[in-house]
Amino acid sequence: MKNYSIVRVGNEYVVQVGETRILKVASRRQAARLVTDAAVLLEQVPAPSAGEDVSLACEGGAAPDPGRVTPDPAEVP
Repeated sequence: MKNYSIVRVGNEYVVQVGETRILKVASRRQAARLVTDAAVLLEQVPAPSAGEDVSLACEGGAAPDPGRVTPDPAEVP
């Protein structure tokens, strides 16, 4: 993660990658730790090849029920 910045916004710190805001935390130290942890994890995971299908399914085999709809909390009595 070479192209990131930590910017103070009000009382919080925002981690940005380029111009995209990724994460908001309470302290600069916590933001720096999370960026470091993410960089270590990104080094451990091999990047998918160009022809490989990338899936966001859970590794445990559990997937969200497509027939189940979560109601909008504003509409629930």
